[in-house]
Amino acid sequence: MVIECRHVWEYISGFLDDSLPLETKELVQKHLEHCEICSAILDSTRNILVLTADDRVFELPVGFSERLHARLDREISGGLQEREEDLTK
Repeated sequence: MVIECRHVWEYISGFLDDSLPLETKELVQKHLEHCEICSAILDSTRNILVLTADDRVFELPVGFSERLHARLDREISGGLQEREEDLTK
């Protein structure tokens, strides 16, 4: 039996938790051996879990929050302007 990528994506969490039934786990493993996209999704998900489980706190550079908010404001304003221009065409 072969499973599709969309099914593998649904099983990623259970695969990482080792909570899938043996048959399903073997199907997912076999799929991952040949599918670069699903393997990348698995690696990315694993990396996210590692990063979010890390208790370390990193100090942001001085002014980072202000620059971030200013950029978000510009992006949001720019997006609104583009939508308004599209409506007037």
